[in-house]
Amino acid sequence: MGLIRLVVVGFIVLTVIYLCISIYSRSVRREKLENRWAEDHPDGGDPAARTAYIEQGMTQYHSGLRKKLILLVYVIPVIAVGVILYLTNAN
Repeated sequence: MGLIRLVVVGFIVLTVIYLCISIYSRSVRREKLENRWAEDHPDGGDPAARTAYIEQGMTQYHSGLRKKLILLVYVIPVIAVGVILYLTNAN
């Protein structure tokens, strides 16, 4: 019963952490794209072109490696708990 509770609570906590990291990472990427646009177009440029540029950059972000690496939030703690349980019960 304790293991089931650990798994459920752990999954919920890891999901909250994943969502927070994912939102933060997306906002940082969007801000970098906005800053890059502002550097390249000091006069402001066309608002439609700016929006298209930022959306294209965010599309590339969503299919990139960084978004997939954030999934390690689920993998690393599970492996760590598994190793700790194994080492504890092996002795």
